[in-house]
Amino acid sequence: MNNKQFTQLDALKAKLDEYRPLDPEIIRNLHENLVLQWTYHSNAIEGNTLTLKETKVAMEGITIGGKTLREHFEAINHRDAILFVEDLVTKQQPLDERAIKSLHQLVLKNIDADNAGRYRQVNVLISGADHKPPQAVQVPEQMEAFIQWYKSDAQHLHPVERAARVHGEFVKIHPFTDGNGCTSRLLMNLILMQSGFPATVIEVEQRLAYYEALDTAHCTGDYSRFITLVAESVKRSFEPYWWALGEI
Repeated sequence: MNNKQFTQLDALKAKLDEYRPLDPEIIRNLHENLVLQWTYHSNAIEGNTLTLKETKVAMEGITIGGKTLREHFEAINHRDAILFVEDLVTKQQPLDERAIKSLHQLVLKNIDADNAGRYRQVNVLISGADHKPPQAVQVPEQMEAFIQWYKSDAQHLHPVERAARVHGEFVKIHPFTDGNGCTSRLLMNLILMQSGFPATVIEVEQRLAYYEALDTAHCTGDYSRFITLVAESVKRSFEPYWWALGEI
């Protein structure tokens, strides 16, 4: 990742800022599409088998034959979690452990009541990854250190790098038994949106490159590949705005 890419993203943000405030109808349309795309791709990365159209229907409260109850709840919960993130942005609430636990509680609502919003009590391995998360007994201390890092050193980073590293460092700790991936992407977008960037979607088609870049960052401390992947996704997230504004 180099400064040139950050400069390009800053220029795209400045261009979009010139159009603000956007027409409410454009905002509504873009928001509807974002919630659907973000929910579908984030859940699909984790193995949810609902298609894009099925995700839309599930979020409307309609049951789809042949799909599990959990998959339906994952769609509904993720939509509600996005709305919670947007509320945090609107209220300018800082990232803290309480917000993270509340977000995770929404992600696992009606799925795993015992573990929703609670740090894990067991040691875990991440399937297919070389990185081993810390032992359960270390999680509270590491999460406290994570928040302190966010409040201090992370504030000196470009917002896109900060968002990528928040995602990466959070999932490196793997503080919950389940739902860490979805929660980490929600946190990444919280950071982006707090800085005036559009929320971005890591697409399911990127899953292998995404996991490999994360594992490299966790095992070597080299975040360059992962930051580049996030930066490219952020660049792509401007495209719906240009289309809606007639710039494409």
